[in-house]
Amino acid sequence: MPRAKVLSRRLATNLFLVLSGVSCWLAGCNGRNVTTIQHSVFIVKENHTFDNYFGMFAGANGVTSGMTSSGQVVPLHHMPDSYQGNLCNSWGCALEAIDAGKMDKFDLISGDTLDAYMQVSEQDVPNYWAYARRFVLADNYFTSVHGPSIPNHLFSVAAQSGGVIDNGGNSASGVSGLTCDGTPYGTVTVLNANGNITQQRPCFDFQTLADLLEAAGIGWKYYSDDGGALSLINHIRNSPLWKEHIAPAAQFVSDAKAGHLPSVSWLIPPGAASEHPPYSICEGENWTVSVLNAVMQGPSWNSTAVFITWDDFGGLYDHVPPPQVDHFGLGPRVPLLIISPFAKAGYISHTVYEHSSVLKFVETRYGLKFLTSRDGAASDMLDSFDFNQQPQGPLLLTERQCR
Repeated sequence: MPRAKVLSRRLATNLFLVLSGVSCWLAGCNGRNVTTIQHSVFIVKENHTFDNYFGMFAGANGVTSGMTSSGQVVPLHHMPDSYQGNLCNSWGCALEAIDAGKMDKFDLISGDTLDAYMQVSEQDVPNYWAYARRFVLADNYFTSVHGPSIPNHLFSVAAQSGGVIDNGGNSASGVSGLTCDGTPYGTVTVLNANGNITQQRPCFDFQTLADLLEAAGIGWKYYSDDGGALSLINHIRNSPLWKEHIAPAAQFVSDAKAGHLPSVSWLIPPGAASEHPPYSICEGENWTVSVLNAVMQGPSWNSTAVFITWDDFGGLYDHVPPPQVDHFGLGPRVPLLIISPFAKAGYISHTVYEHSSVLKFVETRYGLKFLTSRDGAASDMLDSFDFNQQPQGPLLLTERQCR
């Protein structure tokens, strides 16, 4: 046989083996792969750190004490169900608390008190712990921004915040701005790549994952009573997409039960169910249980992955220094639960994740391009799934009686 033909056959064989290996890596050589997931749900709650909720969870990287600015090690005292106190989660407070990775100035951001050094036990969030034991708990999931809700919620849809680093509102300087629907709001603080700070109207036009899904013909919906982060995206808020894809949070339960969930959903709880202090942790957990029960009792459970996280650290203590990937973050660590028939059973993921990682999972699932360098570099989260395992059945839990 001529040498050229031999080489050609060898190249073809090697190419076949490489492609087969990639196929087996994705599918486990059993016909199942990430495309088994037909419904991805991203639930974003409010203002709790990993150590605050899961610091005592066996096998996870948690602690029951923390370091103060004076070098003192103090126990994390019990957090009441409805906490009203002195916590700060602004951009400046986050950077001060992190203290270049020392994680020792949470007392200074809470008015020289130990208010930030709080923790709940399993008895306070038993259902979250039950999900963690059955499915996946991630103990290296970080917020995307050193700061509060708005920039982190923007990352949850766009892998960027448009430079926003705070929640804005009525500015002390008297500078006024309008939201995308024309409502007077004040301004938000925007930090650019050169470190320059400006005050801007909270209405933006950068691309989001929703835009990528829309362009690819993939169904999506954002369940939120006020439209959440997408209310600040001009080309969504002021287009037919708003009426077509934004729905009240309560509609999620009926859609899940009826098998009407789109391919990708965001779900933002109403305020009283958000767990943002001073709202009840118990009532917030009950809301989450009701949502997950609806998914698990609906016809789409066998093809669903649910990601539950908390938007920012809320001023509460966490001991793990966040990796610094750029001048926006990462911010302090928060919990992540991954709930799916194909989530690894009883698994604790130590892989570094952030809000952009959930977007990377969806992009990987549907072969979409990434939006920014953040989701481009983020983990696709596939280490937390096993498509070879016997699919896990529902874990239907009971809502608790809250005090």
